Amino acid sequence: MNKVSEAMKWRYATQKFDTAKKLSDEQIGELLDAIVLAPSSFGLQPWKFIVVTNPEVRMKLQEAGYNQPKISEASHLIVFAVEKNIDDALIDSYMKLVSDTRGVAVEDLKGYVDMIKGSLAGKTNEQKVEWATRQAYIALGVLVTTAAVEGIDVGPMEGFDPKKFDEILGLDKMDLESKIAAAVGFRLADDPAAQNKKVRFPKDKVVIEIK
Repeated sequence: MNKVSEAMKWRYATQKFDTAKKLSDEQIGELLDAIVLAPSSFGLQPWKFIVVTNPEVRMKLQEAGYNQPKISEASHLIVFAVEKNIDDALIDSYMKLVSDTRGVAVEDLKGYVDMIKGSLAGKTNEQKVEWATRQAYIALGVLVTTAAVEGIDVGPMEGFDPKKFDEILGLDKMDLESKIAAAVGFRLADDPAAQNKKVRFPKDKVVIEIK
Protein backbone atom coordinates (compact mmCIF):
# COMPACT_ATOMS: atom_id res chain seq x y z
CA MET A 1 0.00 0.00 0.00
CA ASN A 2 2.93 2.33 0.69
CA LYS A 3 3.92 1.94 -2.96
CA VAL A 4 0.53 3.29 -4.03
CA SER A 5 0.71 6.23 -1.61
CA GLU A 6 4.17 7.17 -2.79
CA ALA A 7 3.09 6.90 -6.42
CA MET A 8 0.10 9.16 -5.78
CA LYS A 9 2.41 11.73 -4.15
CA TRP A 10 4.62 11.59 -7.26
CA ARG A 11 1.84 12.06 -9.79
CA TYR A 12 0.22 15.33 -10.81
CA ALA A 13 -2.10 16.49 -13.57
CA THR A 14 0.57 16.63 -16.26
CA GLN A 15 0.28 19.53 -18.69
CA LYS A 16 3.48 19.31 -20.75
CA PHE A 17 4.51 15.99 -22.25
CA ASP A 18 7.79 14.92 -23.78
CA THR A 19 6.93 14.28 -27.43
CA ALA A 20 10.07 12.17 -27.85
CA LYS A 21 9.00 9.62 -25.25
CA LYS A 22 6.31 7.11 -26.15
CA LEU A 23 4.65 4.38 -24.18
CA SER A 24 5.68 0.90 -25.23
CA ASP A 25 3.02 -1.54 -26.42
CA GLU A 26 3.44 -3.32 -23.11
CA GLN A 27 2.89 -0.14 -21.11
CA ILE A 28 -0.25 1.00 -22.93
CA GLY A 29 -1.49 -2.59 -22.80
CA GLU A 30 -1.06 -2.63 -19.03
CA LEU A 31 -3.04 0.58 -18.65
CA LEU A 32 -5.84 -0.66 -20.89
CA ASP A 33 -5.97 -4.00 -19.07
CA ALA A 34 -6.40 -2.08 -15.82
CA ILE A 35 -9.29 0.11 -16.98
CA VAL A 36 -11.04 -2.85 -18.59
CA LEU A 37 -10.97 -4.40 -15.11
CA ALA A 38 -12.34 -1.26 -13.44
CA PRO A 39 -15.42 -1.81 -11.26
CA SER A 40 -18.83 -0.51 -12.33
CA SER A 41 -22.31 -0.55 -10.87
CA PHE A 42 -23.95 -3.95 -11.44
CA GLY A 43 -20.79 -4.83 -13.38
CA LEU A 44 -22.45 -3.52 -16.56
CA GLN A 45 -19.42 -1.58 -17.88
CA PRO A 46 -21.48 0.98 -19.84
CA TRP A 47 -18.37 2.46 -21.44
CA LYS A 48 -15.93 2.37 -24.29
CA PHE A 49 -12.30 3.51 -24.20
CA ILE A 50 -11.10 5.16 -27.41
CA VAL A 51 -7.32 5.18 -27.80
CA VAL A 52 -6.21 7.87 -30.23
CA THR A 53 -2.69 7.94 -31.67
CA ASN A 54 -3.39 9.33 -35.17
CA PRO A 55 -1.62 12.73 -35.30
CA GLU A 56 -4.14 14.35 -37.64
CA VAL A 57 -7.09 13.25 -35.52
CA ARG A 58 -5.29 14.41 -32.39
CA MET A 59 -4.81 17.91 -33.87
CA LYS A 60 -8.52 18.12 -34.64
CA LEU A 61 -9.30 17.02 -31.11
CA GLN A 62 -6.90 19.64 -29.78
CA GLU A 63 -8.87 22.34 -31.56
CA ALA A 64 -12.03 20.95 -29.95
CA GLY A 65 -10.20 20.83 -26.62
CA TYR A 66 -9.54 24.55 -26.35
CA ASN A 67 -6.08 24.03 -27.86
CA GLN A 68 -4.63 22.16 -24.91
CA PRO A 69 -1.19 21.00 -26.17
CA LYS A 70 -1.27 17.77 -24.16
CA ILE A 71 -3.99 16.43 -26.44
CA SER A 72 -1.53 16.17 -29.33
CA GLU A 73 1.79 16.02 -27.47
CA ALA A 74 1.20 13.09 -25.11
CA SER A 75 2.11 9.59 -26.22
CA HIS A 76 -1.53 8.49 -26.28
CA LEU A 77 -4.94 10.05 -25.77
CA ILE A 78 -7.67 7.97 -24.18
CA VAL A 79 -11.25 9.19 -24.49
CA PHE A 80 -13.79 7.75 -22.07
CA ALA A 81 -17.19 7.43 -23.71
CA VAL A 82 -20.47 6.04 -22.41
CA GLU A 83 -23.41 4.33 -24.01
CA LYS A 84 -26.23 6.70 -24.99
CA ASN A 85 -28.81 3.92 -24.96
CA ILE A 86 -28.62 1.82 -21.83
CA ASP A 87 -31.39 -0.68 -22.33
CA ASP A 88 -32.34 -4.29 -21.70
CA ALA A 89 -30.12 -5.40 -24.58
CA LEU A 90 -27.00 -4.23 -22.72
CA ILE A 91 -28.10 -6.02 -19.57
CA ASP A 92 -28.91 -9.22 -21.48
CA SER A 93 -25.56 -9.09 -23.24
CA TYR A 94 -23.74 -8.77 -19.94
CA MET A 95 -25.72 -11.61 -18.38
CA LYS A 96 -24.90 -13.82 -21.35
CA LEU A 97 -21.24 -13.07 -20.66
CA VAL A 98 -21.71 -13.89 -16.96
CA SER A 99 -23.36 -17.16 -17.94
CA ASP A 100 -20.60 -18.12 -20.36
CA THR A 101 -17.79 -17.07 -18.02
CA ARG A 102 -19.07 -18.66 -14.83
CA GLY A 103 -20.92 -21.62 -16.28
CA VAL A 104 -24.23 -20.51 -14.82
CA ALA A 105 -27.50 -20.91 -16.72
CA VAL A 106 -29.02 -17.60 -17.78
CA GLU A 107 -32.29 -18.73 -16.23
CA ASP A 108 -30.60 -18.94 -12.85
CA LEU A 109 -29.64 -15.28 -13.11
CA LYS A 110 -33.20 -14.11 -13.60
CA GLY A 111 -33.52 -12.59 -10.13
CA TYR A 112 -30.38 -10.50 -10.63
CA VAL A 113 -31.46 -9.52 -14.15
CA ASP A 114 -34.88 -8.40 -12.95
CA MET A 115 -33.31 -6.37 -10.15
CA ILE A 116 -30.99 -4.51 -12.53
CA LYS A 117 -33.67 -3.89 -15.12
CA GLY A 118 -36.06 -2.70 -12.43
CA SER A 119 -33.47 -0.30 -11.05
CA LEU A 120 -32.64 1.23 -14.42
CA ALA A 121 -36.26 1.29 -15.55
CA GLY A 122 -36.91 3.98 -12.96
CA LYS A 123 -34.42 6.33 -14.61
CA THR A 124 -34.90 8.62 -17.58
CA ASN A 125 -32.46 8.22 -20.46
CA GLU A 126 -30.67 11.37 -19.28
CA GLN A 127 -30.33 9.89 -15.79
CA LYS A 128 -28.99 6.65 -17.24
CA VAL A 129 -26.30 8.54 -19.14
CA GLU A 130 -25.41 10.45 -15.96
CA TRP A 131 -25.19 7.12 -14.11
CA ALA A 132 -22.92 5.74 -16.83
CA THR A 133 -20.75 8.85 -16.64
CA ARG A 134 -20.13 8.22 -12.95
CA GLN A 135 -18.93 4.73 -13.84
CA ALA A 136 -16.53 6.19 -16.41
CA TYR A 137 -14.97 8.34 -13.70
CA ILE A 138 -14.27 5.19 -11.71
CA ALA A 139 -12.34 3.85 -14.70
CA LEU A 140 -10.45 7.15 -14.94
CA GLY A 141 -9.45 6.76 -11.29
CA VAL A 142 -8.14 3.29 -12.02
CA LEU A 143 -6.12 4.66 -14.96
CA VAL A 144 -4.61 7.46 -12.90
CA THR A 145 -3.62 5.14 -10.06
CA THR A 146 -2.25 2.37 -12.28
CA ALA A 147 -0.25 4.85 -14.33
CA ALA A 148 1.23 6.45 -11.21
CA VAL A 149 2.36 3.08 -9.88
CA GLU A 150 3.96 2.34 -13.26
CA GLY A 151 5.70 5.73 -13.41
CA ILE A 152 3.53 6.95 -16.26
CA ASP A 153 2.06 10.45 -16.38
CA VAL A 154 -1.59 11.28 -16.97
CA GLY A 155 -3.30 14.57 -17.71
CA PRO A 156 -7.05 14.05 -17.15
CA MET A 157 -9.36 16.58 -18.76
CA GLU A 158 -12.98 17.62 -18.97
CA GLY A 159 -12.12 20.77 -20.88
CA PHE A 160 -13.25 19.91 -24.38
CA ASP A 161 -16.33 20.19 -26.55
CA PRO A 162 -17.97 16.74 -26.26
CA LYS A 163 -20.12 17.17 -29.35
CA LYS A 164 -17.09 18.03 -31.48
CA PHE A 165 -15.14 15.13 -30.00
CA ASP A 166 -18.04 12.81 -30.83
CA GLU A 167 -18.17 14.10 -34.38
CA ILE A 168 -14.42 13.83 -34.96
CA LEU A 169 -14.23 10.31 -33.53
CA GLY A 170 -17.50 9.14 -35.09
CA LEU A 171 -18.91 8.32 -31.68
CA ASP A 172 -22.34 9.69 -32.51
CA LYS A 173 -22.66 6.94 -35.12
CA MET A 174 -21.84 4.35 -32.46
CA ASP A 175 -24.42 5.64 -29.96
CA LEU A 176 -21.61 6.83 -27.68
CA GLU A 177 -20.94 10.12 -25.91
CA SER A 178 -17.48 11.31 -24.89
CA LYS A 179 -17.32 12.40 -21.27
CA ILE A 180 -13.71 12.69 -20.15
CA ALA A 181 -10.29 12.20 -21.65
CA ALA A 182 -6.78 11.52 -20.46
CA ALA A 183 -3.47 12.37 -22.09
CA VAL A 184 -0.99 9.63 -21.25
CA GLY A 185 2.78 9.64 -21.57
CA PHE A 186 5.82 11.11 -19.86
CA ARG A 187 6.22 14.57 -18.38
CA LEU A 188 8.51 17.12 -19.93
CA ALA A 189 11.36 17.98 -17.59
CA ASP A 190 10.51 21.68 -17.59
CA ASP A 191 6.77 21.32 -16.98
CA PRO A 192 6.19 24.07 -14.39
CA ALA A 193 3.31 22.14 -12.86
CA ALA A 194 5.71 19.35 -11.89
CA GLN A 195 7.48 21.68 -9.48
CA ASN A 196 4.36 22.62 -7.56
CA LYS A 197 3.93 21.11 -4.12
CA LYS A 198 0.89 18.87 -3.86
CA VAL A 199 -1.93 20.62 -2.03
CA ARG A 200 -4.29 18.37 -0.11
CA PHE A 201 -6.34 18.92 3.01
CA PRO A 202 -4.91 16.89 5.90
CA LYS A 203 -6.39 13.49 6.54
CA ASP A 204 -8.13 14.59 9.72
CA LYS A 205 -10.01 17.24 7.72
CA VAL A 206 -11.43 14.90 5.09
CA VAL A 207 -11.70 11.52 6.81
CA ILE A 208 -14.64 11.08 9.15
CA GLU A 209 -14.58 8.01 11.36
CA ILE A 210 -17.78 6.75 12.92
CA LYS A 211 -16.95 4.24 15.63
